Amino acid sequence: MNNKLIVSTSPHISSPVKTRNLMLDVIIALMPALVASVIFFGPRAILIEAVSVATCVVCEYICRKIMKRENTIGDLSAVVTGLLLAFNLPSSVPIYVPIIGGGVAIVVAKQMFGGIGQNFVNPALFARIVLMNSFPTLMTTWWAAGNFGADTTATASILANIKAGAEVGYTYLDAFLGNVPGCLGETSALAILIGGIYLICRKVIKPVIPLVYIVTVFVLSAILGLDPLMQILAGGLFIGAFFMATDYVTSPLTVKGKIIYALAMGVMTTLIRRFASLPEGVSYSILLLNIIVPLIERKTVPLPFGAVKEPKKAKEESK
Repeated sequence: MNNKLIVSTSPHISSPVKTRNLMLDVIIALMPALVASVIFFGPRAILIEAVSVATCVVCEYICRKIMKRENTIGDLSAVVTGLLLAFNLPSSVPIYVPIIGGGVAIVVAKQMFGGIGQNFVNPALFARIVLMNSFPTLMTTWWAAGNFGADTTATASILANIKAGAEVGYTYLDAFLGNVPGCLGETSALAILIGGIYLICRKVIKPVIPLVYIVTVFVLSAILGLDPLMQILAGGLFIGAFFMATDYVTSPLTVKGKIIYALAMGVMTTLIRRFASLPEGVSYSILLLNIIVPLIERKTVPLPFGAVKEPKKAKEESK
């Protein structure tokens, strides 16, 4: 017999879709938001995005060299992290902010846990929260869209105005198109929506998490007396729902788990916006839910085919 019986763990069928292909699709999906950031915040947006991406790629290359592991910059995951980090920064930040953020995202949140597929939280969001706590003033200083930094007078974001009880100052159309103060990649709900639809059509992500997350924020905001439409259009909800909450590594695999995960994020985001001192809650909600994803998966994992669920009484007796 020339054929040998090969015993191996699953998966047994190799998929033609590689990490690089998936990351390339994500980069393409982020292009509308990148274009919108340049339209509303000018050339400085490109500078911050370029510095962030370059820092992430260089940090990944150096880390893999030091660890004497196969270099992974070719899978483009560092580029995605760099773009997402830049999209979570105001156009007014000094250049050293994306450099520090890129180092934190790649070295601390990603490579120190083993690299791609091993991180337990989204690297870009982790870096954003570190930057928020390290440079609170810089991370909450907004320039009005359209002035390209010519007028460096700080202005409040929509959510900050709502939190302060002040007049919103912007229309639904402004918030939908992106003609509002905010982080580079989060202001244009339209651009993010275009990218999200592209990812769904390419079957890179499933619509369960974004849909449940956004609908939960909308419904709960209405119940709590907030403007539900402005709550979903303003801030980082769209970019968080489509590009960060859906991260393969840090989100549940089961459909039931995805629903629970998205529901919990929606509830937490709305409660933070309504009752906490922070005007925004997307980053903290996603990061906290990333941490409890293993528990969600443990409770929602389906039974293997043919298996019979053990009665609760028998479980207690076995303990």
